[in-house]
Amino acid sequence: MILEKGVLLKKYNMTFINLKYKPKKTDVVCQYKITPSRGYTLRKVAEEVAGESSIGTWTSVKTLNKKISKSLAPNIFYIDNKNKRVRIAYPIKLFELGNLPEIMSSIGGNIYGMKAVKGLLWEDITIPQKMLKSFKGPKYGIKGLRKYLKVKERPLVGTIIKPKVGLNETEHAKVAYKSWIGGCDVVKDDENLTSQDFNKFKKRFLLTIKACKKAEKETGEKKVYLINCTAESKEMLRRIDFVQKHGGNYIMLDILTLGWSAFQTARDAINLPIHAHRAGHAMFDRNPEHGMTMEVIAQLSRMVGVDTLHIGTVYGKMVGKKKEVLHIEEDIEQQFTKQTKENLQQKWYKTKPVLGVASGGVYPGLVSKIIKAMGNNIVLQAGGGVHGHPSGTIAGAKAMRQAVDATIKGISLKEYSKNHEELKEALEFWK
Repeated sequence: MILEKGVLLKKYNMTFINLKYKPKKTDVVCQYKITPSRGYTLRKVAEEVAGESSIGTWTSVKTLNKKISKSLAPNIFYIDNKNKRVRIAYPIKLFELGNLPEIMSSIGGNIYGMKAVKGLLWEDITIPQKMLKSFKGPKYGIKGLRKYLKVKERPLVGTIIKPKVGLNETEHAKVAYKSWIGGCDVVKDDENLTSQDFNKFKKRFLLTIKACKKAEKETGEKKVYLINCTAESKEMLRRIDFVQKHGGNYIMLDILTLGWSAFQTARDAINLPIHAHRAGHAMFDRNPEHGMTMEVIAQLSRMVGVDTLHIGTVYGKMVGKKKEVLHIEEDIEQQFTKQTKENLQQKWYKTKPVLGVASGGVYPGLVSKIIKAMGNNIVLQAGGGVHGHPSGTIAGAKAMRQAVDATIKGISLKEYSKNHEELKEALEFWK
């Protein structure tokens, strides 16, 4: 062992730093922002991270198979001391393909608990084609969703039933119906509504999907209900099966609180589009020095297979800088993102794209700003921004749809509101 500035460090049989190394197409490349503990250097902690997530341990061991270990050894090929950023290329042989829990245990596991690490932020990942092919990916993708919903170009308009919890099954269905006939394409449960005593899952679903079909007939538009099937894995599968057998048209899952394993299990069982709610993401990504970014969560979600995913709004009540949100949108909606100083490249091959959802403090007055920043391939999802309208839910849904129509036509919201009372009320109410 060796001492550096009085701190005990581990000694490996090999070094993982190879700044001349060029990652192979089959490598899994991870980018970390590392804040070393007092007395440690960035280079040494980078080796600690690379070793702990692969073949290393805290001391030299006599059980090391040098031939196998050499083929499994990661390579630290990039170190940016100024920004505390390192990039590590892991041989794909280190991982069990199609097993996301194992992959997470390796490159997002023990490394967070080491004393040498004061802060560790997993910033980005490049997933090779071989690994992508071992997962199903989105069933529908953006083109498939637009075809499914019969909306060719404009942003989709959605809402969340509010209040989050407290409505009974009948009240819930009525709010959903009003949202749909007002102009919403999408109505979803909120993240903490599953099957409580005041609102049971099966009854809520049957009443709400009936209201959905009624709204479709009255409006001539396709409508979808994203019912939250999050539960213990066996119960989750029973709920998914019930929805699919009784005319359901969309499934919602809280993918992070559900867990990666159950998420994969659900993907294998679902034939409908999947909406991923990111409840709990801030436990991982809010600290800029420690955790994992929403970027990584989004990429892994695309690999497993969701069709819509919350990514932030650029504008609204949730955290997430504009540059960050827009890059996440690019990475889930495009087939290729290039490497920069801040991010890794990713080629998605045949993995379909995911439609980003802008949600959290959205209301009609923000619509044009969000579309300008994020484009048309977005779900504009407003909860309070629909149901908080002074004239009620129907008017709130109309105002959202009017704001979208105005923006698509290149007309300012103020000008459009002169002939659209619901939008005018919304703009005056939420000044």
